Amino acid sequence: MSTRKTVRDVDVANKKVFVRVDFNVPLDGDLNITDDSRIVETLPTIRYLVEQNAKIILAAHLGRPKGKVVPAMSLAPATKRLGELLGKDVQLAPDCVGDEVKALCDALQPGDVLLLENLRFHAEEEKNDPAFAQQLASLAEVYVNDAFGAAHRAHASTAGIADYVRPAVAGFLMAKELEILGDLLSAPKRPFVVILGGAKVADKIGVVRNLLGTANGRRSSADTVVIGGGMSYTFLKAKGYEIGNSLLDAESIGTVGQVMADAAAKGLNLLLPTDILAADKDGEDAQTKIVSADGIPADMMGMDIGPESAKAFAAVAESAATLFWNGPMGRFEVSLFAAGTRAVAEAVAKCPGQTVIGGGDSAAAVAQMGFAEKITHISTGGGASLEFLEGRDLPGVVALDQ
Repeated sequence: MSTRKTVRDVDVANKKVFVRVDFNVPLDGDLNITDDSRIVETLPTIRYLVEQNAKIILAAHLGRPKGKVVPAMSLAPATKRLGELLGKDVQLAPDCVGDEVKALCDALQPGDVLLLENLRFHAEEEKNDPAFAQQLASLAEVYVNDAFGAAHRAHASTAGIADYVRPAVAGFLMAKELEILGDLLSAPKRPFVVILGGAKVADKIGVVRNLLGTANGRRSSADTVVIGGGMSYTFLKAKGYEIGNSLLDAESIGTVGQVMADAAAKGLNLLLPTDILAADKDGEDAQTKIVSADGIPADMMGMDIGPESAKAFAAVAESAATLFWNGPMGRFEVSLFAAGTRAVAEAVAKCPGQTVIGGGDSAAAVAQMGFAEKITHISTGGGASLEFLEGRDLPGVVALDQ
């Protein structure tokens, strides 16, 4: 998958280059950006294009406006921040298609940077509407996708557009993501440890199967898969344990049971929590107690892994030569339930091997806890990194030139 051409492989001088970026940044109530890392990550590609005298047209989405113009989801804050980071003027177009936008694109001089307004103000973006994709393509002569975080979506700006403009190549961030994640699947240094948490089993069971090699009978890609967080209770239930009011994905019990049986038959290491922090409710004023994983009281719910599990998971993490982590160990947003996630984050930070965090809540957790600097690579795409590790083709990658 990392055999795609990059922006370095094409001549961009004096050409209008359409760059799909991921500026889906978090904003506070006053519309100030609270974390600009997604903008920072695209700077190498944008700066390279500026140096090469390209005429740069950036396109992104923000939030879920559902095809309507929502002023609070304008890309104005991103435009301002990008200008500060680049140290040059960045213009915001009033829309992403139409005559006025075309005129702005045609007026660009080499080295100019224009950001189109939120793509998702048009419902046609998420529908991958061919006419809309064609309108976007008509603005430029070269297409660059640097939005790994949106690469698993077959939208007009990530997939459809490449039917109408060539060359279509990867930006530097996209290329880096594909290379690092590709190495996890094809050539990880061993032991390769995967830690999965978070709420939804359905989102991650495909990754577990692919990495354990249970999906298609091939050799295990991972040496140890650790399961924590809300998804672990479905695994514990599948083992016949009492999980009280804990989060449960009842539809996945059968699948989870099969995955555990396959892993056991192959002698693969699948680690589940042995103790749990149970609480009577979700909140800072909850009553809590540590219980064994097979004995969560009927009137309580698991909210975090217990100290014994935290110690065991941390030891496995610190011994890894390659480590991938996606998903917290509990409701870490509530300080009462954050100890397990903190223990794992600390261990990942101490791990001497290559450490990769698959975006989303785990990325937020390591940043919040002050460990981000100690991680080899924090992916900009939670959903995209999971689908990649599941072995799926990402539409935004498939669309690019080999």
